[in-house]
Amino acid sequence: MKCDPDFWAGRRVLLTGHTGFKGAWLARWLQRLGAKVTGFALPAETEPSLHQMIDATDQSHLGDLRDGNAVAKVVAEARPELVLHLAAQPLVRRSYREPAATFATNVMGTVKLLDALRASPDLSAVLIVTTDKVYENDETGRAFAEGDRLGGHDPYAASKAAAELAVASFARSYFDPREVPVATARGGNVIGGGDWSEDRLVPDIVRAARAGESLNLRNPGATRPWQHVLDCLDGYLTYAQSLATRSDTPRTLNIGPHDPADTRTVAQLTAAMHAALGHSGDWTLETAPQPHEMAALALDPSAAHAALGWRGKLSSEDAIRLTADWYAAWVNGADMVAVTDAQIDGYMAGLEIAT
Repeated sequence: MKCDPDFWAGRRVLLTGHTGFKGAWLARWLQRLGAKVTGFALPAETEPSLHQMIDATDQSHLGDLRDGNAVAKVVAEARPELVLHLAAQPLVRRSYREPAATFATNVMGTVKLLDALRASPDLSAVLIVTTDKVYENDETGRAFAEGDRLGGHDPYAASKAAAELAVASFARSYFDPREVPVATARGGNVIGGGDWSEDRLVPDIVRAARAGESLNLRNPGATRPWQHVLDCLDGYLTYAQSLATRSDTPRTLNIGPHDPADTRTVAQLTAAMHAALGHSGDWTLETAPQPHEMAALALDPSAAHAALGWRGKLSSEDAIRLTADWYAAWVNGADMVAVTDAQIDGYMAGLEIAT
């Protein structure tokens, strides 16, 4: 199976989190597939904002997932056939500062969305995006599979693990009897153009390079399953499509890179990004006390390949090149809608992607 434009054309899709980094890319991709996209999210937090550059929703609603009335109103108006739930408080370090808000958004926000969807009559499938961090991490570096124990040291990871339990409960209690599949996708660490979030590696690299400053790294030896945003979103789209068309589709899948070489350290990714951006590559070790972050994280995506026939198309080198190309085009004043579209179209066509 692969992402099929004929499947998505004309479909009513509710996309939460469309003002965020992955959400903005996904809204644009869905529009190019011909879907009718309704977005629901908080206003974009960053300046610049990818959403503001390339807004591609047919209807954009700004609101808070924690507001059940607002969520129910949007669901009723959108009458979605497919739901892709990306809205979240996604930042680990912020979750340490704002644990109650993180749990309220990631758990109760998801619950309020699912509660509103109980009354939605036209659903074909609901895909809830969580994270690779939902697993109880023993720091051995082994790749986690879907059947591994859930857990979470920091509030972000724990809130996403708790959301997995809530989703499973709602699925069994309300949606399975209607034969509406509700599933969770656990994506890896995503990089790509247009991310300006706080405390994320690639945006920090880009900011330091533009300012001509040395980059501070908190955990240069930490490993993560890096993947390009287009690979991750291709996995989500293929998964949602399979849920809507095949009754044997699993209800939880890891969406991550298949090549172990793509699980690089923070320092390795930093050096590769600096080289791709033509920057000197200076970095220093952050010595101030920091909240705990896991040193090792990897995903086993073999179940997604077995169930969907899905694999990411881009190596880590491709992902880094595309990411650097996007930011370089932005620095040079390019038309970023055209640049973004070219990367999406090239990915879908399986061609060498150029800006």
